[in-house]
Amino acid sequence: MPSQLQAIVLDARHPAVLAAFWGALLGREVVAEPEGAWLPGSDTQVGLRFVTARAEIVRPRYEYLHLHLTSTTPEDQQGSVDKVLGLGGSHLDVGQLPDEGHIVLADPEGNALCVIEPGNNYLAGTGHLGEVACDGRREVGVFWSEALGWPLVWDQDDETAIQSPAGGTKLAWGGARDEPKTARSPQRFDLTTADVAAEVDRLVALGATRLGDRAGVVELADPDGTEFSLREG
Repeated sequence: MPSQLQAIVLDARHPAVLAAFWGALLGREVVAEPEGAWLPGSDTQVGLRFVTARAEIVRPRYEYLHLHLTSTTPEDQQGSVDKVLGLGGSHLDVGQLPDEGHIVLADPEGNALCVIEPGNNYLAGTGHLGEVACDGRREVGVFWSEALGWPLVWDQDDETAIQSPAGGTKLAWGGARDEPKTARSPQRFDLTTADVAAEVDRLVALGATRLGDRAGVVELADPDGTEFSLREG
């Protein structure tokens, strides 16, 4: 059985505070954990986990991943923007053009997010957390499709996207990163499985690299070298 994507993990200086921000923004319950806090997802919405950073957070010019929130009307889009700013977020300049419909923001610790304009057909029906947008070559999208058992719903010009058979949040890769990877990513996928040893072997056969073990968690990297974790669950 493929791994289950339990959450997108974000390293944080203040995990409880950051979890409270995202919980209020997404309307989700915050569950305290020993290393931080978790916002459980559902069959169609990806969960978020916030953990205490083990080292200084090094942010590249472009984040490995950022989250896309959907909107239904211009007023709904502006309402989400106002909510982000009211909760302690900020506008973020990543070189976007004035005529682009999405609005780029950052949470209180600098993690990028976009509020997508209404009428975006690509994210139609995905729910409020419409997409996790990542850097990654086509090979990475194919790897994650096989790792999670989620079909490819976009495969064009080195850009890929996958989605749970139940629908909901898409995971997307926009091509090779513009800069070489020089530090551990502060954002990554957290997977669970019933048989960790067997699943590690399967993921390695698909192209993952085993990095090491830590407190019941196996740390691996995808074909582009981006870290992810696997635990029993």
